[in-house]
Parts: sequence; C-alpha cells; structure tokens
Amino acid sequence: MNYATLKGASYVLVHTPDMVEKNGTTQTTEKIVNPDSDYLKNFNTHLRSYDDVINYAPNQTYIGNLPPKNLKELPQPWINTPYKGTRYGKLGEIMPQHEFYGVMQICDVFELVHLEKEFASNVRNALATEGLFLDDLDKIKEGVTVMWLEEQLKENHAEGLYLNSKLVGCVLRAHEIDLNLTAHTMLENLVVKASGVIALRHLIKTKGINPEDIDYVIECSEEACGDMNQRGGGNFAKAIAESAGCLNATGSDLRGFCAAPTHALITAASHVSSGTFKNVVILAGGATAKLGMNGKSHIGKGLPILEDVLGAFAVLVGENDGLHPVLRSDLVGRHTVSSGSNPQAVTTALVARPLDKAGYTVHDIDAYSVEMQNPDITKPAGAGDVPEANLKMIAAIGVLRKELEKKELMNFVKEKSLPGWAPTQGHIPSGVPYLGYALDDLMTGDKTRAMIVGKGSLFLGRMTNLFDGVSIIIERNDGKFIEDNRPDMKEEVKSVVADTLRQFAESLTNK
Repeated sequence: MNYATLKGASYVLVHTPDMVEKNGTTQTTEKIVNPDSDYLKNFNTHLRSYDDVINYAPNQTYIGNLPPKNLKELPQPWINTPYKGTRYGKLGEIMPQHEFYGVMQICDVFELVHLEKEFASNVRNALATEGLFLDDLDKIKEGVTVMWLEEQLKENHAEGLYLNSKLVGCVLRAHEIDLNLTAHTMLENLVVKASGVIALRHLIKTKGINPEDIDYVIECSEEACGDMNQRGGGNFAKAIAESAGCLNATGSDLRGFCAAPTHALITAASHVSSGTFKNVVILAGGATAKLGMNGKSHIGKGLPILEDVLGAFAVLVGENDGLHPVLRSDLVGRHTVSSGSNPQAVTTALVARPLDKAGYTVHDIDAYSVEMQNPDITKPAGAGDVPEANLKMIAAIGVLRKELEKKELMNFVKEKSLPGWAPTQGHIPSGVPYLGYALDDLMTGDKTRAMIVGKGSLFLGRMTNLFDGVSIIIERNDGKFIEDNRPDMKEEVKSVVADTLRQFAESLTNK
C-alpha cells in the first residue's frame, strides 16, 4: 500500500483575556441570566497576564519548547509550578491579543474589522517586528475614532474588540437581517480564519515549505461559515489557504465535533496515498465560545481563568519519502452506528480493532494520544485527568484481552500515557497535539508507533444521541514502505507475472 507520511506540524496559542469576558459563552450567558453575580464582579481579578501565559509549562509544551516527558516530570498542578517560557517555540508561538486583532483585520476581505487610529498604528508597528505578516502591513487601515466605534456598537449591532477593557476596535455585521452574518458570528468566524492563518504560516515557515506546493487544505474546527441559505456552506479552508499564499490549493471544511481533526488526518492520508493530492494540510482555528468555559469552577477554587487562550494548529501530510512517519490508513479504528456508547465499547472500536487488524497488542503502541486536555483545567471542573482516564480504559481493554495482568495496569498507564497540555478548545486537544512531537519520537526518538484517537459528542447538535470517534496508527518509517511502492518494482512484478503466465500457456500448448 502506498502510505502517506506525516511531514510537519505547527501549533499556535493566542492570549485573549478580553475575549474571555466578551465572547466566551459561560460569561455571556451569565450576563443574561445573572448580571449581578459575584462571578462577574470578581472576573477581571482572576485574569492572567501575557507573561503568566508564556510562563505556564503546558503552553510551552503546546508550542514545542517543553517535551511531554519533561512536562510529565513537573509537579502538578502546573499553575503552581514556576517555569520560564518564551513567546516562540520549535512548533509555533503564543501571540498577544493586540497583535491578533491586527491579524484579524489583515484576514478580513469584506472590511468588517475596524481598529481605533492610535491602536491600529501600534499594532502595525508590533506586527512589523513579528515576521509572519511583514508583507501584509498595508492591510491594517489608518483607523477610526472611538466615537465611530461606539456608534457602530450602539446603532448597528457591531461586536467590540477590547484591550484591558478599553474599546479599540469592532467587527461589523455582514448583513442587516441574516442571523448567520451577524457581528457575533462574523467575529467568531474571523477568529477561526485568523488563528488558522497564523498556524499555517508558521508551518510553511518552520518546515521551509513552498506554499504553492500545497494542493489541498482541510479545515476541521467547530465553527461554520455561510449565510441564511447555507448556514455551514464554508469554506474556511480555502479562505485560510488564500491568506497564506497557497495559490495552487483547493480545500474544504470537515466537521465532526472534537473528533474532526482525526477524521481530517485520515482523510488527508487517504488523499495522498491514493495519489489524488501530493501535499495536504489539515488545520483548525480557535473557538471564542469556549474561552473561560470552566471559569466558574476555576474562580470558585481560587484559581485564575486558565481558558484564556485560543488554540490553532496546522499539519502537513505528504508522499512517502522513506524518512517521515507513516500514516497507516489501513489501520484505522472507527466508532460505527452500531458500536455502542459505553466506555468499553468505544475503546474496543477505536483501539482494539486496529490492533487486531495489525496483529498488535496494547504493548505495541508506544504512545496513545487521545484527549489531551490539560488536567489543571479539567480537574477543578470535576472532569478529572482526561488523558490518564483514557489510558486506564485502554489498559483495562488490555487486561480483558489477556495482554496485560491486572496488577500491571497502573505501570502500563505510567509508561504509555502522555500528560495533557492542550487548552480545552473542543477540537484542539483531540489527539493531534502530539503530532509535532511524534515527528521526533518516530524519526530520531525511541518510539516505533503511536495511535492518534479523536472522540466526539454528537448529541450536542441535537441530531443524534450517538457517540463518534476514529483513530489511526502512525509508525516509524523503516524504508520498506517506500521500497514496496517503487513504480519500477511494480513494473518488475508485472513483468515476472506476465512471463510466468506466458510460460504456463506455452506448456499447455506443448501438451
């Protein structure tokens, strides 16, 4: 089989403290149902600074500066563990809020984003030193007055952009009556696009990719763009490709709640292995709605708001070069309509079945990347350590399969588990945060294979109560895969078969 390979990955966080209050649904809902709550009164005192966000160990793991094995050694909760970080990492960066507003305007092609004059000038200067957007600075307009911004919010239902609670910009609605083009929706969608563009540009820069060599882009976040006649018509993928200079790319949006990134990874691998496209990028922007999602639990326990960053990523899947990790698109787990929704049934469908097909045991996978939520965020909210819980279930399946003694269960979890380091941005933690590290682990590290697992809760869309999930095994490339798929070897095999058939036919004739 002509396998595709994992060629590169980038990861971006955007610190958006003002968006947490103004756009996170926990906060916007609270303002409607309980506007005088203590939660809202004390909210701003629990926001972290940009330096706090940079000097937070899980965030440094996300952008490539602190390998998971090193994060695992740090005492938890990590919010109490001092760590010195940097803005830029091997895999990406942590961008501050004011620069991100500038990127939003750069990515806006319908003149919906407007910035205050002085703020616009400051952002232009800041992005001039950032590097990724040097050729786009002219897209940051001269700016408008605060009075004009206030009028848009009051009279035309615009959404404000704030810095330290001060109005510095706005996003206009794109239609007067279309509920799918309100300022609220346009802000959410521009955030997806802008953060996705940052991730893709980082991928192009760090991997030395010619953007014109990218054939296809798959966007797999949880938002949808369209108008009243096609609410989710798309297309984030092509819009992001356009803003990243991928002139020869087409693309489409793929949706599947939190499972979408792994669906996209499998789809990309299939596109490449079939020969349809040579270089496919899967990517996703961040979700404003999930900012501060567990804020009440965090503040209630005396913690800062930890869900104060947008997450984004981009992953390159390409042809087999005999070096990069192989995406085994023939070893895929899938939760079907008939799989069942209890934990054992789900784990059997997603983990056990691809192992069975390959003839592997649970021991043969060196790293399981399932739901990589940061436990600092989930534990105070009552959800526990999600990655560890998933590994315990995989270990339990191993016990049931008689591949593991019950007394060895926790040792297995300790050996195989990855610590969670991703922000709870829905699709962002779902398996793919490990791909950047998998490149090193499976090329020069001590691992042979990994499994990426994506899970999704479909009931949220009120169309079905079914669960969802898919998985794929990634393996070290030992060169045999590319040898097996050499065109000259295929022709040689055809020639040998033809000669054999000819000889057989001649033997029948001679008789």
